[in-house]
Amino acid sequence: MRDIFLADAHLRHPDDPSYRRLLAFLAEQRGQVRTLYLLGDIFDFWLGFRHTVYAAHVPLLAELRKLHEAGTELVCVEGNHDFHLGPYFSAELGARILPDGGAVAIDGQQIYLAHGDLVNAGDRGYRRLRRLLRSPLIRALAQVVHPDWTWVVYRWLEARSIAGKPAKVDRQLPLDLLRRHARERFAAGCQVVITGHFHIPHHETTAAGTLLSLGGWLEQSAYAVVEDGRFTLMTY
Repeated sequence: MRDIFLADAHLRHPDDPSYRRLLAFLAEQRGQVRTLYLLGDIFDFWLGFRHTVYAAHVPLLAELRKLHEAGTELVCVEGNHDFHLGPYFSAELGARILPDGGAVAIDGQQIYLAHGDLVNAGDRGYRRLRRLLRSPLIRALAQVVHPDWTWVVYRWLEARSIAGKPAKVDRQLPLDLLRRHARERFAAGCQVVITGHFHIPHHETTAAGTLLSLGGWLEQSAYAVVEDGRFTLMTY
């Protein structure tokens, strides 16, 4: 059976075209996929609560449950838009959570999975913010503050953020940073490095190993497949 990797769907509303495409895609995978790897920013906003999920997330969660019940394992890397996945994804979907990424074994190969937001080691401001958002303090607050309030804050920020709007933006893939990141992982014993975050598909293989940037489901309905040890970037 094959394994599938995807990232950066930035799901907001179930009636959005990219959301509907993802539901249709996942429905087609039932019973066909050994492991589904979600490499972050599947949701445009997720702050994990123990017993509550937002209504906009329910259709995707229901489809993931059907996949899980059909025998597909779920592995999730947290992104910069969705974090503290554990309270729900682990308990309800049996998912393995990799908050900062990590290595997994697939068909005898060591594959390093990362969202990609930590590729730039020099972005100290972002790293400090990231540590704060994932801190025990924020985790504790998430269990105290009513979920409706966090959703209101998210919608307020969404309305004022270019990133929260569907307008196209020019993006560039930081290949130098990605290749340096990949070389470090190859030196540590991995044969393949896969990232999301950049919304630009890229696939290159050298003597040292294979590097894949998945591209974004939001823009391209992009994903990757590994079957019989061979990695392929695809679109739906």
